[in-house]
Amino acid sequence: MIDINRIRNNPEEVRAGMRNRNTDTHVLDTLISIDERWRAITKKTDEMRAELKVLSNERAIERAKALKEELKKYENDERELERQRIDLLYQIPNIPDPSTPIGPTEKDNKILRIKGKPIKSAIDYLTVANTYDLIDVERSSKVAGSRFGYLKNEAALLEFALIQFAFNRALRKKFIPIVPPVMVNPKILAGIGKGQFMQNEDAFYLAKDNLYLAGSAEHTIAPMHSNEVLSEDQLPLRYIGFSTCFRREAGSYGRDTKGILRVHQFDKVELFSITKPEDSMKEHDFLVDFQESLLTELGLPYRVVQIATGDMGFGDAKQIDIETWIPSENTYRETNSASNTTDFQSRGVNIKYLKRDTNTKEFVHMLNATGFAIGRMLIAIFENCQTKKGTIKIPKPLVRYSGIKEIKAKTKRSS
Repeated sequence: MIDINRIRNNPEEVRAGMRNRNTDTHVLDTLISIDERWRAITKKTDEMRAELKVLSNERAIERAKALKEELKKYENDERELERQRIDLLYQIPNIPDPSTPIGPTEKDNKILRIKGKPIKSAIDYLTVANTYDLIDVERSSKVAGSRFGYLKNEAALLEFALIQFAFNRALRKKFIPIVPPVMVNPKILAGIGKGQFMQNEDAFYLAKDNLYLAGSAEHTIAPMHSNEVLSEDQLPLRYIGFSTCFRREAGSYGRDTKGILRVHQFDKVELFSITKPEDSMKEHDFLVDFQESLLTELGLPYRVVQIATGDMGFGDAKQIDIETWIPSENTYRETNSASNTTDFQSRGVNIKYLKRDTNTKEFVHMLNATGFAIGRMLIAIFENCQTKKGTIKIPKPLVRYSGIKEIKAKTKRSS
């Protein structure tokens, strides 16, 4: 949720930010109007309460009774305007950081750097998965329908190897390991800026329980400290979480939906940081550097891309994606993302810290980043690590955790 004072004090800055994000500004105009009415009626109700107190002290019973009835009507109007005001605030996206490239689509994204040498060609991962008996989407369709898959044999071992590798490296950086819930209530989800995730029905909803299945570990790590005041000494507070994630992937189509690139259920390692406001951009750089170090250790070619205003996530002020080379497609695919949401999420779920020097409370800044989206990392490994002798060479850091050095072609081992 954006700071209402930012809208009051500089509405044109907010309006420009929304336009740069390709967002309709009519909701801002409505919010400004509602907020002005709410402030006026709030002032009126405060004055009436003060007058009521005076009348009660003077024992002016009849006048106090009449004023009390009038006050009830104003309070009802005040509550309704407050409800409308909050609903509208949830529809205003975060304002882009000045460093963010301005543009309406992904074509306006800026490539910051390219690392590693992309190989020219490889057998596509679906063919590999069938040959090496690693992924079974046919049987999963019998059990759960489309956009699911069984990870089998070495693929299953590599999932857990990737998780252990990421956690091991994160623990060296003082991240706190966590396995969060995979369900979250709508109020909390809206509070961290995921209203569109619900409204667009990209989220799976459990009506009987009034809960949503989390689309990322971010959805349940971000609000963990809601309504808390952290001490300055706790910051930066860094978490690494593992979670199964659920998304409808509404709007995706074609080849992306036939394997494990865009599925309803996937596993993910998530990085999450809580910082002081003045430290959040430095922390954003730290998260991106950490993501790059993981890919570099795995020996995968990648590029780092700064996302343009119109392509950024709703709650992001700054977003950096890492795209890993997929040789069968002769292109890069997003495998990691790192976002600084500034105080947008913390304001929505009320997370502050106590400033040591002034003894005042201020909203923290919060950042989220992909450690590993497991399915996409498996795709990258299966394609980039093929050898001339027809095997898949396991990246060295994963050998320790998986117990395998290479995957050899073979007849399917299960039926």
